[in-house]
Amino acid sequence: MISDPIRPRLVLVTTPLTDADAEPRMRAALSGGDVASVLIDPAGRDDDAFQTFAETLVPLVQAAGAAAIVIDDSRAAGRAKADGLHLSAGDLEALGEAVSRHQPRLIVGASGFETRHEALEAGERMPDYMLFGRFGADADGAPHPKSLAMAEWWAEIVEVPCILLGGSDLSTLEAAAETGAEFIGLSQAVFGENADPEAAVRAANETFDAFFERISQ
Repeated sequence: MISDPIRPRLVLVTTPLTDADAEPRMRAALSGGDVASVLIDPAGRDDDAFQTFAETLVPLVQAAGAAAIVIDDSRAAGRAKADGLHLSAGDLEALGEAVSRHQPRLIVGASGFETRHEALEAGERMPDYMLFGRFGADADGAPHPKSLAMAEWWAEIVEVPCILLGGSDLSTLEAAAETGAEFIGLSQAVFGENADPEAAVRAANETFDAFFERISQ
């Protein structure tokens, strides 16, 4: 039971995008409706390739009114004029340094903290958000059960917002929203090989609207 009902917002994660289709598929996704932010993932690219990838996507994301957040590469984030930096390694020291160095100029988010104790320690460093889930590990239709449990626990007791990385099947979005997470991240569901990015974003927002209407009654 959600004690303080909220309508979650959508976060996109670029992991499945290829260099060849990144721009048109991102444009399509952003035309589908409300997107809070986009996490831009190196996904195995070398430094130069990722720099080009980030510089292609950041202005598209920002023009749509969303925050462009680069994963694990502060240099690329700076050069691409991104809005934020996400650290995925679960490293408390690195997170603390990033918060000290980059906030409030940049949004600083984190993931990779696998236990409640680790997550709380990370939260004490005051990132702008925490993410539960692993990039590239969303092939299953539903969010990972551990991620669901962590997001529900976190949303109930911690003021720092969280992103729950959803699964590849849009029909599981309501279960993700029921955790109370402020943001739901989608990757394969929007950018996977057989996905229609515009339709997926539209459907996600319709699900969130219907969910919020139901729990607010």
